[in-house]
Amino acid sequence: MTGALIILAVTVLAGIILRLTHRPDDRKDKADDRQETSDTEAEVCCGLHAVCEKGLSPDGKAVYFDDEELDRFAGRRPDEYSPEEIEEFREVLYTLLPADVYPWGFSLTQRNVALPTVLRDEWVMMAGESDGAKRV
Repeated sequence: MTGALIILAVTVLAGIILRLTHRPDDRKDKADDRQETSDTEAEVCCGLHAVCEKGLSPDGKAVYFDDEELDRFAGRRPDEYSPEEIEEFREVLYTLLPADVYPWGFSLTQRNVALPTVLRDEWVMMAGESDGAKRV
């Protein structure tokens, strides 16, 4: 019984101390600071979120990666490529810098060029690896 009373007394004492030291104004200021920080972060992408489009053209225009020849495939379905055409895509994909893998895929989408089905998994894997390298 004595142990329970000691625990109760310590809990009440801790609650009183926390109540006395709590400052509601600090909490409001911190919320304002977070809002200012999030406004700043909206301008500069941190690269840590799945929806972040870091490195992409802010005006929405397609960015080219010395792959203008791929524009002739615009409008084709991903499963309609010949093995030679798939190799053209693969050659561009494997010559990109790791930081350019995701923007390249996004650029293809903007240009209405579908990535061949067999390369899609490779692109996703490479884009994920380059994203993981940025976070470390």
